[in-house]
Amino acid sequence: MATSKEYIDFVLGQLEGIDAISCKKMFGEYLVYISGKPAILVCDNAAMVKKLPELAELLKDAPDAYPYEGAKVHALLDIENHALTRQVLEIIERVTPMPKRKKKTGASQAANEAEG
Repeated sequence: MATSKEYIDFVLGQLEGIDAISCKKMFGEYLVYISGKPAILVCDNAAMVKKLPELAELLKDAPDAYPYEGAKVHALLDIENHALTRQVLEIIERVTPMPKRKKKTGASQAANEAEG
């Protein structure tokens, strides 16, 4: 089941006031970024975060969640708990590296050069 537009709007509403938040839709689900870094995965109308060692104590009571079949376990985030969510995002922003840009493959690079 894909995340509903209403739920992602709700999640983004809960994050209002936190700087540098953006969101990208992928395959019917969403990834919320903070300062360009992946932070919250929203799947099946649930917000979840990676189980990072730096979040272990803060999320010790959070239920486990699997965003999709075959995925690593995540922690279910109580998105309505503003203080917790803010703390989680601050830690994620601090410890998560910027995603690496993917190098273009030979075929797509040749196509781009032909266009340019």
